[in-house]
Amino acid sequence: MFAGLAEQLHAREQEGLRRFRQVLESPQASHITLDGRDYLAFSSNDYLGLANHADLIKSASEGAQQYGVGAGASHLTHGHSSAHHILEEALAQFAGFPKALLFSTGYMANIGVVTALAGREDAIFADKLNHASLNDAAILSRAKFIRYSHLDLAVLEQRLATTHARRKLVITDAVFSMEGDVAPISQLVALCEKYHALLLLDDAHGFGVLGEQGRGSLFLTGRSDVHSLNIVYMATLGKAAGVFGAFAAAQEVVIETLIQSARSYIYTTATPPLLSHILLTSLKLIEQDEWRREALARNIVQLKEGLQSLPWKLLPSSTPIQPLLIGDNVEAMRISHGLRERGILVPAIRPPTVPQGAARLRISLSAAHQPQDIQCLAQALNELTLHL
Repeated sequence: MFAGLAEQLHAREQEGLRRFRQVLESPQASHITLDGRDYLAFSSNDYLGLANHADLIKSASEGAQQYGVGAGASHLTHGHSSAHHILEEALAQFAGFPKALLFSTGYMANIGVVTALAGREDAIFADKLNHASLNDAAILSRAKFIRYSHLDLAVLEQRLATTHARRKLVITDAVFSMEGDVAPISQLVALCEKYHALLLLDDAHGFGVLGEQGRGSLFLTGRSDVHSLNIVYMATLGKAAGVFGAFAAAQEVVIETLIQSARSYIYTTATPPLLSHILLTSLKLIEQDEWRREALARNIVQLKEGLQSLPWKLLPSSTPIQPLLIGDNVEAMRISHGLRERGILVPAIRPPTVPQGAARLRISLSAAHQPQDIQCLAQALNELTLHL
């Protein structure tokens, strides 16, 4: 058995697909210490630069003093703290829904929502570039799993129109984590209303970054009616929010269904209440600090301008996720290693995370990046083209 595992690992390494962990020895920031060396980092999802914010650190201390460090039980067996409850109410109001429910992670939220709302007699419709957690959730639900080409709403409509499932559930990323593009939310909402389908919107990479006051992708349209009754909204709290966790927001009947049936909510210890206390501070900063999103927008423009002459092209994205498409796995790793030698961290993303032949560098921008940081990355990438 172990010989077979070793062969599989060797094969992955030969294909340039083996992954390795590195040890972070500093707080998460635009400049970090990794394995004993200082780097300029374009590798985290700390889009607003909040992960090491002084106000959040202060709130952590206050939260620990007030609530201790562990929940000690699941939400349904006396682990549901007043801190959790207050945060859920704040998140629901911020996202524009009647109710919200905290989950430990975005992965657990998607698993819980999908398996609670769909089963053997139902059909799930999914964008082919969805996050792995959405795909795994669909498989676990045992519903019919129907995938459509990336952002191809004509195919989605055709499949919605021809299914005879008891319940229809469309699941999609709002911002696609490896592409950086944004789903056409208004059209998806309209399609789901037309065919009486639920829509699960995974806004892990839009919450805090996009829309009015960082309220997420649903606020991009500027329309108040986009918060349809058929939407279940999921967002994570460890990316732009800078802390940890996730939440689902929806109509009250949906949230109550999740409390009763979402196994990844019911059968796990609640997150430490102090995290919820910190997130209340994070939520205020997201709402108030418009300058952070303005800094991000400037960084995106500067990066695009600085990489125009490269032989590799940035995929079309207006978000902090700026994928530089390389194609070949080994070449992507070579460029990533070349940047690392220059003191810059940009991860190479390879199959199965992205399709075969679509290896890329995933450049993640933060409001904490300064103009000289963007300039440094652009210069290093342009230097690496000389070695092609």
